[in-house]
Amino acid sequence: MHQADPKPYWNTNVARHPGILRAMPKRCGDALDVGCGDGLLARRLAGQAKRVTGVDMSPEMISCARDLAADCPELTFIEGDFLTADLPAAGYDFICSVTTIHHMDFEAALIRMRELLRPGGTLVVVGLAREANVAEWAAMIATAPFVRITKVLRRAREPEGMPVAVPQMSYGQVQAAARRLLPGMHYRRHVLRRYSLTWEKPVR
Repeated sequence: MHQADPKPYWNTNVARHPGILRAMPKRCGDALDVGCGDGLLARRLAGQAKRVTGVDMSPEMISCARDLAADCPELTFIEGDFLTADLPAAGYDFICSVTTIHHMDFEAALIRMRELLRPGGTLVVVGLAREANVAEWAAMIATAPFVRITKVLRRAREPEGMPVAVPQMSYGQVQAAARRLLPGMHYRRHVLRRYSLTWEKPVR
């Protein structure tokens, strides 16, 4: 972790960071963190990528991220809407996003990520969705005690000022849309009420 980081914290988003780091290409030149928040994940990405860009709409979060990475020239933070931000087409070897895509138009965001990824690059999206059928509710109810206990034991907390939004799409809708837009992507539902999409852009 970057030396300027405050006291380390854990939550169900941070729990997905190790898997995201494992998915990064071994030789990663440019990485993009969509919805970077306070920049915790971006700072971790900087340990494996030559250059890392974080983008977030929250002025407070971007200000915090910039302060914590003041002595890291390989890190750049952009305040703005990911869907309209000035980012280079096919400019990234790795793109990730953690519980941010439900704040945006899902399909538009996935298409933009797809376009910004270089051929052979990897995309990882960790998201939130809502339960919409018996199987999804059963899975949520079955894991709820484990989730509650884990949060208590790990003293889960969120960065101050982190924006929140209620997911509108169900797990099934997320999976169906992602399979259509990202052929061959890998979908996984995680115990701590998250799903992940992992996709490698074909080399044409």
